Amino acid sequence: MTTGTSAAEATMDASALEAVFDAAVAADERIEPRDWMPDAYRATLVRQIAQHAHSEIIGMQPEANWITRAPSLRRKAILMAKVQDEAGHGLYLYSAAETLGTSRDELLDKLHAGRQKYSSIFNYPTLTWADVGAIGWLVDGAAITNQVPLCRCSYGPYARAMVRICKEESFHQRQGYEALLALSQGTPEQHAMAQDAVDRWWWPSLMMFGPPDDESSHSAQSMAWKIKRHSNDELRQRFVDIAAPQAEALGLTLPDPDLRWNEERGHYDFGAIDWTEFWEVLKGNGPCNEQRLSKRRQAHEDGAWVREAAAAYAGKHGEAQR
Repeated sequence: MTTGTSAAEATMDASALEAVFDAAVAADERIEPRDWMPDAYRATLVRQIAQHAHSEIIGMQPEANWITRAPSLRRKAILMAKVQDEAGHGLYLYSAAETLGTSRDELLDKLHAGRQKYSSIFNYPTLTWADVGAIGWLVDGAAITNQVPLCRCSYGPYARAMVRICKEESFHQRQGYEALLALSQGTPEQHAMAQDAVDRWWWPSLMMFGPPDDESSHSAQSMAWKIKRHSNDELRQRFVDIAAPQAEALGLTLPDPDLRWNEERGHYDFGAIDWTEFWEVLKGNGPCNEQRLSKRRQAHEDGAWVREAAAAYAGKHGEAQR
């Protein structure tokens, strides 16, 4: 769509504007910040982008926990780069959300008050070094499966942010796979540690795609608007089909006795997910919900002086240029 609101647009009624919007979405054109859009479309984008941004920022915590305990300088450098990337992803996404007329401060206030969500996967603990590998392989692998289609999202700023994010997430997935491979091919104790991490992260990773399609309250409309391109269950199946042969290559076993290739379907069959656990974690009853939010609030408070100093510098620099 063309950017800007013309005088003709200003006089168009809501139904005409919506018809123009619907035609643009149907034609796979990008909706840009200054284009007219339905309030519900805008609200859906704010909700989704905010949740995505919050997940990147909260997601720094489980792995940052292992930076000082990485088994080698190489592993430490890789992990530091990854955690730094996650911070950058959060900034890209908060910036995309701001183009929709909502401020970063408002989004963070809602996160800290528990009024906006982040991915349930980050409410699980990282108990061993192998968890860093499992997060890279499974969690970031699931994220890539979910996020690559977002590069074709109907909203321009979100789609463009996702291009760089997905490139960096692919690096994260590879480093996780490589770390698990090293452990799996190591001592029996290292192999057991890698298997234990996979056992604990597999099912939560499948839950990352959201509830089943018939229980998802947003999926159908998001797909109609081409914010999403595939349903939760379609993405989940795609991830299982990718991860199952990778697990075999790693020499690790996915903790699902029902997992097997279905020649007729051309996909892997897999067992039932415990959605009771998913909803409990989402409601705040996961192993680390309270810890994650508490640390996020504390980090925000500890960084207040940095924000104040940056604002003062920007104000002083602006005055000097006038």
